[in-house]
Amino acid sequence: MEVLHFVFGVFGNATALFLFLSPTITFKRIIRSKSTEQFSGIPYVMTLLNCLLSAWYGLPFVSKNNILVSTINGTGAAIESIYVLIFIIYAPKKEKAKIFGLFTFVLTVFTAVALISLFALHGNGRKLFCGLAATIFSIIMYASPLSIMRLVIKSKSVEFMPFFLSLFVFLCGTSWFIYGLLGRDAFVAVRYMPSS
Repeated sequence: MEVLHFVFGVFGNATALFLFLSPTITFKRIIRSKSTEQFSGIPYVMTLLNCLLSAWYGLPFVSKNNILVSTINGTGAAIESIYVLIFIIYAPKKEKAKIFGLFTFVLTVFTAVALISLFALHGNGRKLFCGLAATIFSIIMYASPLSIMRLVIKSKSVEFMPFFLSLFVFLCGTSWFIYGLLGRDAFVAVRYMPSS
């Protein structure tokens, strides 16, 4: 069972890496055109928060046997930070302010969760608090691409809803869901349910 748990964790890391890298085509386009066009920055900021909280949750002093959750989410946080910064650089003034405000909110939430869990909670209380925070914001992250659904419906084009992003969200969610089930970690399983 532990071997299978590890295998799904490695597969989850691989699919998550592809998930984090799938927007590179979009960001090459943004850099080339020096404009964010009609792309939304919200999914990238919310993914950053999800990665920060999930990386924190996977650390051994928060939850045992989840280091694979930390490694990929730490990597994801670095990648998403780059996307957010690029988006802020090339966004129009109003969008730039909105994304910067959301970015500030993300850093504030993560800092609060980390400090509360370090200084006020221990053992299962710490795991429960960090797991709930990561789960709540993971659900928000998986719902954030819905912010572009209006544009997809209005324009009758999926140009601003990349296929590979959708594909890797599904593959990543499925592998981490199984990883969570095999590791008997409800927080990991619920955060990555394939229906998310």
